[in-house]
Amino acid sequence: MLIKVYGAAVQGIDATLITIEVNSSRGCMFYLVGLPDSAVKESHQRIISALQVNGYRFPTSNIVINMAPADIRKEGSAYDLPLAIGIMAANEQILPERLDKFILMGELGLDGSLQPIKGALPIAIKARELGFEGLILPKQNAREGAVVNNLAVYGVENICEVIDFFNGKRDLEPTLVHTREEFYAQQSNFDFDFADVKGQENVKRALEVAAAGGHNVLLIGSPGSGKSMLAKRLPSILPPLSLAESLETTKIHSVAGKLGKDGGLISQRPFRSPHHTISNVAMTGGGSFPQPGEISLAHNGVLFLDELPEFSRNVLEVLRQPLEDRKISISRVKFNVEYPASFMLVASMNPCPCGYYNHPTKACVCTPGQVQKYLNRISGPLLDRIDLQIEVTPVPFEKMSEVQPGESSAVIRSRVVRARQIQQQRYADEPGVHCNAQMNSRLLSLYARPDEAGLALLKGAMTRLNLSARAYDRILKVARTIADLEGSENVLSTHLAEAIGYRNLDREDWAG
Repeated sequence: MLIKVYGAAVQGIDATLITIEVNSSRGCMFYLVGLPDSAVKESHQRIISALQVNGYRFPTSNIVINMAPADIRKEGSAYDLPLAIGIMAANEQILPERLDKFILMGELGLDGSLQPIKGALPIAIKARELGFEGLILPKQNAREGAVVNNLAVYGVENICEVIDFFNGKRDLEPTLVHTREEFYAQQSNFDFDFADVKGQENVKRALEVAAAGGHNVLLIGSPGSGKSMLAKRLPSILPPLSLAESLETTKIHSVAGKLGKDGGLISQRPFRSPHHTISNVAMTGGGSFPQPGEISLAHNGVLFLDELPEFSRNVLEVLRQPLEDRKISISRVKFNVEYPASFMLVASMNPCPCGYYNHPTKACVCTPGQVQKYLNRISGPLLDRIDLQIEVTPVPFEKMSEVQPGESSAVIRSRVVRARQIQQQRYADEPGVHCNAQMNSRLLSLYARPDEAGLALLKGAMTRLNLSARAYDRILKVARTIADLEGSENVLSTHLAEAIGYRNLDREDWAG
């Protein structure tokens, strides 16, 4: 008897329908074809044990299983459930009438329990897109899949529940998630707030400008000056995620298996802070079984690189292309996947090996050559892609001892949101451009053209600091953001002066 059961394979951050064809005939052999990997082939032993423990008999007939399309590699243990159901239906232990209305995915334990899988959200989106009535998943993934509306998502704990459901002996309760209510309720719940930060007004202003325009930031200062503390509070002033951004971000985390047991829509912008020992593949994604890297997990959020010079040179250089293209293409002999990677890069570093170069009270023990060598760990092309280079100085005792809290994140965020709304209206007809940091040369000439006084100021800065053409563009983008924060239609010389002031590492007094 020939039976068809449906599953899904995740490629990149999207799912592809997999048709599992099971044919049972006279004989005693078992064949599994359709480009399965080792984990899929090992499902045979898991299925036998799961059925026996729960009182069912594994068929002794000749079983041939084809996983179509056969040219797509099937990876992982999530196909256990559809394979088991297909085998039982082909041997008339399950009624086949309703099998074509559901997509099934789940890893089987030896006792028949279902273990969580990766990529439940893109699978649910594909099931709704193809018009399936429902999706059957492990209970741990039910909330994740139930984010998709107009689709019945059933969370089950054991294979017996699925068998009884198709045989009409049991009704499964669909998982219901009030997606919009939960999403909007959690958007403003932050652990860190700028009200806790004493002093550092210039750095707060720089981070506000960065958040308003989506600009990359480098914080440079001595140990204990507050670089990491300030960076961790940046998400609290970024504009709230839209539902479309949230769905895309959640898909990436779902594919990577990062959502957890109660995973629903991600309601806050991601903040990723990898350790400096991270490898190229872990940063960009890929591997034998393709997975999103840190730059994709930070999509629509912040990638924070603490102690930037300690990262491998190769790891830092692979960031250059994603910073420009806002996506990463992973090309290997056997596969080619593309992950989105539109993130704000926020990095911090000490100014020298001892950490006290340019410190107001402590003496630096490094020679000028050592300082320059330390700064040279960050390549010029990467520094060019960082719009704001901010010096963070230690907070004096008078500021630290103040009782009155600083300006809250909510107040700063309201100004950032207003500036972003101006940018959204400005770039409404420009696909792929949502903020000033994403402007191309054509848009710069349209919306960030300086006046004569600003042009003279910019010319002097370019000559004095020996800036590149990319740095010139970055200054104009930052100036456009400063103008948006002030509600100014034109970019004035005062806006350009502030933007030039954020190029601290280009000053002559750095590194002697």
